Amino acid sequence: MPGVSEALLRLDRELSSARQQQVRFLKVIHGYGSSGIGGDIRVAVQARLCEMADAGLIHGCIFGENWAKSDETTWKLLHIHEELKHDPDMGRRNLGITIVVL
Repeated sequence: MPGVSEALLRLDRELSSARQQQVRFLKVIHGYGSSGIGGDIRVAVQARLCEMADAGLIHGCIFGENWAKSDETTWKLLHIHEELKHDPDMGRRNLGITIVVL
């Protein structure tokens, strides 16, 4: 299990690789903490992704708890990219993932 700093390095590396491969979306599986109430890696990864979105380095991110058709941001994304409707985590309120739009 990586620490927070290693997890953030891996995140940066995977985002860079995805960009090079011209991937449009990425599902980051960061977990939600061994206690089930939100771990340090989850918080750090989501904070980093929000910072990246604010800086224009990614187009956006949708946290797993919001990854549902009832969420306005998700709904807009699904209208543009219908293939995402088939994601097995859709609507499951999975706190351990974040969808990244590159």
